[in-house]
Amino acid sequence: MDSTSVPAGSARAKGRIGSASRRTGETDISASVGLDGRGTASIETGVGFFDHMLDQLARHGRFDIELRAKGDLHVDFHHTVEDSGIVLGTAFAEALGDKRGIERFGDCHAVMDDCLTRVAIDISGRPYLAWKVDFTRDKLGEMDTELFAEFFRAFSQAAGITLHVNNLAGENNHHRAESCFKGLAVALRRAVKIDERTAEQLPSTKGVLGAGSAGATGSSGEAGG
Repeated sequence: MDSTSVPAGSARAKGRIGSASRRTGETDISASVGLDGRGTASIETGVGFFDHMLDQLARHGRFDIELRAKGDLHVDFHHTVEDSGIVLGTAFAEALGDKRGIERFGDCHAVMDDCLTRVAIDISGRPYLAWKVDFTRDKLGEMDTELFAEFFRAFSQAAGITLHVNNLAGENNHHRAESCFKGLAVALRRAVKIDERTAEQLPSTKGVLGAGSAGATGSSGEAGG
């Protein structure tokens, strides 16, 4: 079966809400995102630790997120985690609409006990991930720690954002992963916030921001400055 990633309607027509789905021979995933929510989450991926991380993304971003994923977990978790990033990123891009009035940039130094992680983003239309996070364990729960980078990469590509994640301190691997997701949540919350002074303006000197990735294709559209 050919892969698909399908946005579902106009975000501006129905508020800052986006949804997307993706069905392949490996996964069947659907997601919806409300940017101006209360941090409610309904997540089912079949990967317990991943569900916990996505719940952190919703709670600390104040996003309402629903995600249902069925994947070939009997093979491994790679396809489910990566494709969830694609679908969630596509839903975020739709929820952002034409990006008028958003702050565009966001950052956070997320602290969790021994761990400190810096996350900075630019909703630029130029997808890019800079990932400087090292784990000393192969797994957290049943999830391979190498899959965290795969999720962040897929999410940034599909959402059309430049994303830098740098773990600056810490020993505990659980805390290290969780600080990455909490940092992403807060940085996103700050970046998608509407500045009422410029609510009808695009945050770009060029007057245009890229439309983000086309999901499965990875095309970033026209970039903005």
